[in-house]
Amino acid sequence: MRSFAVRSVKKNNSMKQERKKIILEKLKNVIDPELGISIVDLGLIYDISERNGIIKIKMTLTTMGCPFFDLLEEQIKNKLKKTKGVKGVIVRLTFDPPWTPDRLSQKAKAALYFLGF
Repeated sequence: MRSFAVRSVKKNNSMKQERKKIILEKLKNVIDPELGISIVDLGLIYDISERNGIIKIKMTLTTMGCPFFDLLEEQIKNKLKKTKGVKGVIVRLTFDPPWTPDRLSQKAKAALYFLGF
């Protein structure tokens, strides 16, 4: 019985990881309107969790004064609501820890380089 519980937990964790991968893929289609780079590649997504079909996204912005949160939140909700099994989406904004360029993916670094940053 114990080995069944361990296998069940492992299977559940791998299913959660697969679900997170699907959500991240959807979020790659949410593009920062100023830079033209996905919020995933910019490193704005801090955490993804799901419970009873409700997806919770914890994210940041590159600066506290960024005026695009409402637009990004709307895009996130629109992309994820189309995902099978999603009943709702909650987006929480945080600046702790603050965003730094270290969070950029290699793809984002290359795109910003070509943009002259």
